[in-house]
Amino acid sequence: MASPAPAATKSVPLTCSGHTRPVVHLEFSDLQDDGTYTLLSSCKDGNPMLRDWLGDWIGTFLGHKGAVWSSKLSGGEANRAVTGSADFSAKVWDTFSGQCLQTFPHNHIVRSVAINAAGTKILTAGHEKKIRLFDLAKPEAEPSYLVNAASDAEASKGLAHPNNIKSIVWQRGQGENTTISAGEDKTVRWWDLRTMTKSSEISFTDPITSMERSQGCLGELLTITSGKNVYFIDATTREVRKQHQLSLAPSSASVHPVNADKFIAGFTGDGWIRIYDFETAKELELHKGHHGPAHAVSYSPDGELAASGSEDGTIRLWQSYPGKKYGLWQ
Repeated sequence: MASPAPAATKSVPLTCSGHTRPVVHLEFSDLQDDGTYTLLSSCKDGNPMLRDWLGDWIGTFLGHKGAVWSSKLSGGEANRAVTGSADFSAKVWDTFSGQCLQTFPHNHIVRSVAINAAGTKILTAGHEKKIRLFDLAKPEAEPSYLVNAASDAEASKGLAHPNNIKSIVWQRGQGENTTISAGEDKTVRWWDLRTMTKSSEISFTDPITSMERSQGCLGELLTITSGKNVYFIDATTREVRKQHQLSLAPSSASVHPVNADKFIAGFTGDGWIRIYDFETAKELELHKGHHGPAHAVSYSPDGELAASGSEDGTIRLWQSYPGKKYGLWQ
C-alpha cells in the first residue's frame, strides 16, 4: 500500500502588536537593494507605525489627533511618508527621523492619500469629495484640484466624485502623470495630472471596498474589491485582466507581486484570511488567527509574506511558502 502524502506545512503567523485600535490600511515599501523593506500601518488609534521586514517596530509617527485611515510611502528608499486622518489633516513625515515635515489642513476627513516616487508631491482625498495635489517644495501655495469637467454639477463645486472618495493611488508608470481614485459612487476614475481632469472611468455594480496598486510580472495592476468580486485591472490600459466572484465579500485583496499566481483576501465577515489561485480562484489556504474582522491585506514586495491588519489591533505576517527559511521563520 502506498504511503499517504505528507501533510502540507501550515503557515504559522508572526503577530505584530502595538496598535490599540483597529488596523485599517497597510503599505509596503519598495524592495531595497539589500533585500529588505518596511511596512507602514494605519490605525484608528491615530498612530501610524513603521516596521522592518522582520515585523520589528521601527517607530511611531506621533501628531495626529484622530484615526489615520491611509498611509503611503515614497519610492526607492522610502524616506518620506504621507498620512491622512479623521482629524481633517494630511501630514508628511521623514521616515528616518520620524519628524513631521508638513501638515496640510482640510475641511473634512482625509480618507486616502498618495505620494509620488520622489516624495515631492502628494495627493489627498476623502469626505470633501475633492482631490488635492500639493507640491511639497511650495508648502504655502494653494493646492491644485482635480475636477470632473465632464460633469457640470461636479465641476461647479470642484468635486472629483459626487460621493466620498475611499481610495486614491498614484500610477508610477508613464511619467507619473496619472492618478486613480475610487469613490462611494461605485466608480473608479483615472485623472490626467497634466490637465487636472478626468480621462476615463469604470463603473461597478457594488460598492468598492478597497483598491491597491502593485507592480509586478503583470505590470502595474489595480486590485479592486467590490461586493463579492475581486478585479485585477491593468492600470495603464484599463483592461480587466481577471475577475473572480468569491463566496464572501472581501474587505481587501492583494496579488502576489512576483509570480502573480495567487492572491490574498481579507474578510470582515469572519475575520479569516484566504489565499486563492489567481487563474481559477480556487481556495488554496485558510488562515485563522485574528480575533475580529480583517480590514487590510498586502503582499511584501518580494512576495515572501503577506500582512493582514484587523479589528483586533494586530498585524499578522503570513509566510507565502511555509517551511522555507525566511526572516524569523528559521
